[in-house]
Amino acid sequence: MIARLVLLFGMVLSGIAPHGQDARSESDRILGEWTTAEGKAKVLITRCDSLYCGKIVWLKDPLKNGSPVVDSKNTDPKLRDVPVLGMTILRGFQYDGDGEYDGGKVYDPESGDTYSGKLQLVDARTLELRGYVLIPLFGRTEAWTR
Repeated sequence: MIARLVLLFGMVLSGIAPHGQDARSESDRILGEWTTAEGKAKVLITRCDSLYCGKIVWLKDPLKNGSPVVDSKNTDPKLRDVPVLGMTILRGFQYDGDGEYDGGKVYDPESGDTYSGKLQLVDARTLELRGYVLIPLFGRTEAWTR
């Protein structure tokens, strides 16, 4: 009993428990399902090891000519038959603090292009995604909602 109290007291003094829990819960606020700006898809953001990623879990129009929509515009011909539903389109985002996630890549199945990306959690219901080439100045931002 005394050993547990000493351990707990040591953790509180060192700040391990409060900082670890607060930092983890703050960065994980992005987790969950988000509807894209035009409402064509829903993306589930999860943890992928220590980073964040997102995959398409719902499509407004999941079929084309009676078959599942595939990644027909992918630059790699071998991947053009891969279904868009279930596809990972966000990869490698790291939490930078203050609701910002950076360092990731965004894949757009409508164009077949991959962009550098930034995510900004504006509030509990709004996520801004910025895809860009080279620097964020050369890009486009769209708002996703829960």
